[in-house]
Order: sequence, then structure tokens, then C-alpha cells
Amino acid sequence: MELGITILVTVLQIAAVLGVVLTHVAYLTYAERKILSDMQDRLGPMEVGPHGLLQPLADGLKLFFKEDIIPAGANKIIFSAAPILVLVPALIGFAVVPFGRDSLQIGAIEITPYITDINIGLLYILAFSSLGAYGILLGGWASNSKYSLLGGLRSAAQVISYELPLGLALVGPILLSESLSLTDMTVAQGGGIWRWFIVSQPVAFVIYMICAIAETNRLPFDLPEAESELVAGFFTEYSGMRFSFFFLAEYANMILVSCIAVVAFLGGWQAPLPALEFIPPIVWFLAKVYFLLFFYIWLRATVPRLRFDQLMAFGWKVMLPIALVNVLLTSIVKYFLNQWAEK
Repeated sequence: MELGITILVTVLQIAAVLGVVLTHVAYLTYAERKILSDMQDRLGPMEVGPHGLLQPLADGLKLFFKEDIIPAGANKIIFSAAPILVLVPALIGFAVVPFGRDSLQIGAIEITPYITDINIGLLYILAFSSLGAYGILLGGWASNSKYSLLGGLRSAAQVISYELPLGLALVGPILLSESLSLTDMTVAQGGGIWRWFIVSQPVAFVIYMICAIAETNRLPFDLPEAESELVAGFFTEYSGMRFSFFFLAEYANMILVSCIAVVAFLGGWQAPLPALEFIPPIVWFLAKVYFLLFFYIWLRATVPRLRFDQLMAFGWKVMLPIALVNVLLTSIVKYFLNQWAEK
């Protein structure tokens, strides 16, 4: 009986998290269009619902009913599977993200503010998020289009180049918290903004943010789907719901990398000052995530796209060496601090 209740609670938690994430994904597209329109002195979506608030629903219905076309020379199985292979890794990463601090006890049932807390949570996210690049590469190849293939190859090269410094940037918070669990990492930053890892790891935070933008194929690093060169890159031949899966995956990845940045560098659900701890932890968590998402959109409105050779050179010649030096210095400082604490 208890096992059945536990399974039911877990399924409901998964459904709740997926529902919240997908709702945020839908309205992140709306927020991006409205923020960009404000920055460019225009109105943006205004027709569907008050101030265009129902525009994401209208777009979703339109894509659902659009004809699904598969190119004549495409590999049908891989072409159909690629969007799912991109979307699923983007969503399952949220299983280990701690959105708050306090659990809710209802009788013998405990409802936690996360689906699960595993001791290798950060490694779990990095492992599964890497699989999304395979979906992009396979989708580009299976489309039987030179533009799609070039976009897929660009994406693979970009992911390989920027995943290394991104992973190294997260080594600093791992060393400081002495854990790969996202919950433990957040708890280690309690006590005020001066305890957040962004204070002791500012270089790692900058490296992580730059690499996260490249990982999610956002401007100024959106080379895999560069409209001016490759039409739409790896999803040029996609339409209908398959096209929307790629779209959903991009915005879900934006939210996921923002959640990781909040947990690893910005204190997670922790308040910036002990006096502000009366505000619910989930409010602090969401406020930090929204700020980073706004930063993504702001970059799109202001920064031009790089050339591909500049992108690769920056990743290998600048980001990777700085990330390695940061890990080395952090390790040395951590070692001597531990030696001093033992004495």
C-alpha cells in the first residue's frame, strides 16, 4: 500500500513539474517576443487575448494542425525520432532540480520540492543534456538537405567545443560544496549573498553563462540555425509538431541551464539576506531564473552573431584555458583552506 502511494505521489510530482516547465516554455516564447518588441519600439503580439496573452496557445494549436511533411529523400525513422531525442533530454534534467527548501507532510506522505535528490545530480544533468546534440545531428543528416546537414555538423562541433569549459566551470562549485547533489550545493550557500558561489567563483560564473548560451544555440552563438546562411539550419525541413519539438527543446534547455546557474552560483532558493528569509524560497528561485532568462533575451536584442571560425577559436583558445586555470587555482585554495581548518 505504501509503495503504491509513493509511486502515485512521484507520478503526480513528475506531472506537476512537466506541466509547470512546459507552461513556462510556452510563455517564455511570448515574453521573448514582447521584450524584443519593446526594445525595438514596436508592439509585438497583441491580437489573441488581452495584450496577446493567448498567443502561445494559438501558436500551439496552429502547429498541432499543420500538415506534417517528410522530404522524399529523408530517412523517415531517424527524421521522425530526432525531435523526440532533442526534447526528452531537455525535460528529464528537471527531475533533480530543487525548486525550494521545505517539504510538505500530509500524513505519512512527504511531498518534496523536487522529484528526486541523487548524489550525482549535476553529473546526471550534464550526461543527459549532451544527448540532445545527437538529435540535432541526426535530424540534420536524416533530412537529406545540405542546409540541415551543415546546421547539424555545426551543432555537434559547437557542443564539443563548449561542453568542456562548461563542465570545468561547474567544478568550482562542486569543490566548494564537496557534493554533486544540487540540494547539498544550495544548502552550502546558505547565510547570505556573501556565501553564494558567484562571490568566490566569478570567473567560473562568466564562463558558465557564455558556454550555456552556446549550448542552447542562442544568439550570438546560434550558428547551427543561422537564418542568413542556412535558412533555419538543422530543422529547415521540419514542420508541424516535429518543428515545435525542436522549439520546445530550445526553450526548455534555456530554463534548465538557468536553473543550474541559480543552484551552482546564485544560492538556489536561498535569500540574499537573512532578513528576507520570510519570503517563500520558491519565489527567490524563480526570481533568479527569470532574471537569467531576461538576460538571454536581452543578448538576442543587442549582440550580433559571430562567424563560425570565431566561435570555435573562442571556445578552444580562450574559454578552455581560462576554465582550466580557474579549476587549478580553486583546487589549490581549497586544499590549503582544508589544511588550515584541520590545524
